[in-house]
Order: sequence, then structure tokens, then C-alpha cells
Amino acid sequence: MKYLFLLFMIPFLATAQAEITTVNDSKWITNYETAISKAKKQKKNVLVYFTGSDWCPPCKMLKTDLFDTNEFQELSDNYILLYIDVPRNKDLLSAKQLAHNKDLLTKLNKKKVFPLLKVLDYKGKELDALSGYSMNGVVDSHLRLLEKNK
Repeated sequence: MKYLFLLFMIPFLATAQAEITTVNDSKWITNYETAISKAKKQKKNVLVYFTGSDWCPPCKMLKTDLFDTNEFQELSDNYILLYIDVPRNKDLLSAKQLAHNKDLLTKLNKKKVFPLLKVLDYKGKELDALSGYSMNGVVDSHLRLLEKNK
């Protein structure tokens, strides 16, 4: 019986671990207060990324087409990166993290647009935003947003 349970849990654990690794490898923070605090200390803006990691095809493509590029890695050094995931599979995040993300969704992404990049200053004031992605590999507007607000 316990082996059956383990076999059932392996896909969930592997998916959750992959999500955590993806976030950590890219310097992304998952807590708003921590991001704002770091932004104040480092005198940087915060780049907030709203994603639906398990259900949003444009979000998945944006990861490959933008976030995995050298251009993004260079520009991202000018920001504190805040990753807000709102997955449909509730097992991907802890209940506390999911509640935190949904709270930020209502405050910073009222239209619930995915993907959404939003630039905040260290006080949490919105400076700029860019929503959506056409999945055509063209990320010039995303890079311009980062270049303009660094």
C-alpha cells in the first residue's frame, strides 16, 4: 500500500521540485515583502512576473523565449525579481504561498492577465507594465520594458 502511495506522489513531487528549481536558478523571490525590502536596500526596482505555470501556454513560452536568454539575465541584474505563480494544480504551491499569490493578484493584477510583467519602485508604486505574449519568439517589447525601467 505504501508503495502505491509513493508511486502516486512521485509526479507531484517532481513537478513541485522543478518549479522551485526554476524559480531559484533565476534569482526569483516568491514573497512580496522580501522583494520590497531587498529593493529598498539595493536601490533597485522590482520586476513582478505573474504566471500560471501549469496552464498558461504564453507563460511557458515566455520562460524559454525571454527568461532563459542571456539578454534577460544581464538586464535582470538591475532588478529584484518577484515570481507570482497562480497554478490551477493547487499541489504545486503550499497553501500559504498560494494565498499570498492570490492576494497579490487582487492587488497588483486586478484584470488577472497572464503573463504580466510589472515594474514597481522600492515603495511598491507601479512604474510600468506589459501584459500578454504572442508566442512568436519576439520579445523586443519585453526587453525594452526592462531596459527602460532599470
